[in-house]
Amino acid sequence: MDQIYLAGGCLWGVQEFIKYVPGVLDTEAGRANGSSSSTTSEYDGYAECVKVVFDPQLTSVSKLMDALFEIIDPYSVNQQGPDIGLKYRTGIYSQNDQHLLEAKRYIQQRKDADKIQLEVLPLTHYIPSDDEHQHHLTHHPENHHLCHIPWDLLHKYKS
Repeated sequence: MDQIYLAGGCLWGVQEFIKYVPGVLDTEAGRANGSSSSTTSEYDGYAECVKVVFDPQLTSVSKLMDALFEIIDPYSVNQQGPDIGLKYRTGIYSQNDQHLLEAKRYIQQRKDADKIQLEVLPLTHYIPSDDEHQHHLTHHPENHHLCHIPWDLLHKYKS
């Protein structure tokens, strides 16, 4: 199994959406590339993200990026929907260099590559979010309006 970390604004919506992509085996809401080892500290440069465990025989980094690009504005800097700030930036993070190369190729092959603001970086640090943020929208669907995710697309993968 492989792991990749996807940042696309509010992690609640990204986790709720991405966990239904075929080939995704598990997800965990967390923080990438910050400097603290605790979620109780002040903002420390992290990006809200979702750790995605996937079967590379059933899906690929490119397919995961296809799904991510359905739910983000790839041209936006530090904002997705109503969420504004550096922690809401978009990004792909991995400890696997091949994942990063595939992500960069994916972006370079797009006609709008020069406008895309998605960072593609090695994962340097990760901490899971608190339990209340894990699968938050599964447990609290009434909060779906707080996220930028187009919920009609969710049914594409859920069924």
